[in-house]
Amino acid sequence: MTESLAARALRRTPVVAAVLLVAVLAGCADMAGIGSEARLRDAASLGLAADRSAAAVPAVERQWWLAFGDAQLNTLIDQAVAGNPNLQVARARLARAQASADIAESALKPKVNGELDLKRQKFNSNYIYPAPLGGSTQNIGLLQLGASWELDFFGKNRTALEAAIGAANAAAADADAARVLLASNVARSYFQWARLNEQLGVARRTLAQREETLKLVHDRVSAGLDTRLELRQSEGGLPEARQQIEALGEQIALQQHALDALVGQPDVSASLKPPMLEAVKPMALQASIPADLLGRRADIAAARWRVEAATSDVANAKTQFYPNVNLTAFAGFQSLGFGKLLKSGSEQWGVGPAIHLPIFEGGQLRANLRGKAADLDAAIESYNATVLDAVHDAADQVSSAQSITRQQAEQRAAQAAAEGAYDIAVQRYRAGLGNYLNVLTAETAVLAQRRLAVDLAARALDTQVGLARALGGGWQPPATATAAATASPAASN
Repeated sequence: MTESLAARALRRTPVVAAVLLVAVLAGCADMAGIGSEARLRDAASLGLAADRSAAAVPAVERQWWLAFGDAQLNTLIDQAVAGNPNLQVARARLARAQASADIAESALKPKVNGELDLKRQKFNSNYIYPAPLGGSTQNIGLLQLGASWELDFFGKNRTALEAAIGAANAAAADADAARVLLASNVARSYFQWARLNEQLGVARRTLAQREETLKLVHDRVSAGLDTRLELRQSEGGLPEARQQIEALGEQIALQQHALDALVGQPDVSASLKPPMLEAVKPMALQASIPADLLGRRADIAAARWRVEAATSDVANAKTQFYPNVNLTAFAGFQSLGFGKLLKSGSEQWGVGPAIHLPIFEGGQLRANLRGKAADLDAAIESYNATVLDAVHDAADQVSSAQSITRQQAEQRAAQAAAEGAYDIAVQRYRAGLGNYLNVLTAETAVLAQRRLAVDLAARALDTQVGLARALGGGWQPPATATAAATASPAASN
């Protein structure tokens, strides 16, 4: 009988036979009924693409804090980015994830190793070794070069690499998100410090005002125009003002400590001039949510990359059902006696494929696949939660920014009226046309408006910082990242 062409190919090419065997055995993999059920939220489902005008919102500058025009704030943020321990932890995690990606990439490449083994061995005379080798003590030498290469027919190593790259990209985005958050926290802490300083100024002006009023009451009591009741009422305002000054001093100290911790340098704020709100320039930000918000935030990109990594982990778990095919080879020298190691006749070599196929593993592979599918569901829902939080955050900041602008306009009018009423009350009291209770009432309204003016000015700056952060904080995806993690995602598994 004439030998068939296929039979000759199988006989002459063991690798081809191995590949065909793998293809047949691959059909035995059972992954039915296992998969991810979660779905990604996209921009349209969040209403981000509904408003066409929102698409024109300009991107936030990477160093957005420079717009405030405060040199001290710029220095503090630069120092924080360079030395904050939490940011350094994020960078270390990034380095670790990048190293894991390099390890996964190495699995795609051939491995070559060398071996040199020189030893002196006593051979057992009651074992398999015949005389004169059995019972003797000999020098044994081995000098060998080995190579192996796993043929990634089913993508096990490739999907592992894709998962590692996704994790590395997520770690990079996490580090960027930490930088944006740190810069915004430093700015907010700095403006809170400025707010407390302004409130301290109000409290000191209040104390000076009450001291002047007390002198006036003293004069009127001495002239018999007022009773000691008015004097006691006026005297009671001084301890209250001094207590407020002391309380604000405590809050300022605590705020400085918090700022020092963010910067990562103890007592750094002690060398700075106390900031004042009036010296800070407002930052202009368009108060609307951009349609491409999902592509501007590093935290969303990090969550998206985790979905990509989890998707690759699921694909990798599926490849575990298929055989591994390795090509191995070795060549070298081995001899009894070191002197014969490199002589003719000591050569040895070998080459051939190796196939490993899981046949019965007690459900371990299916359980592993179910676990990876669950991890993917968790990553998708975590992404959805991050997206919803981001949209909520941006909407809150936009609403607050618009409302504070209107509140400040009304507050300025209210303060002007309160200041005018207070001046009239003091003049009437000085002329004997009004009682001291009217002065106290008018003063209470003035102090409330002064404090409110400071609080609103600080809130306006804080909201500008919050809006800059909510709109991405100037983050841009790196050029090496693919568009998959930064574009508006579609539901996929």
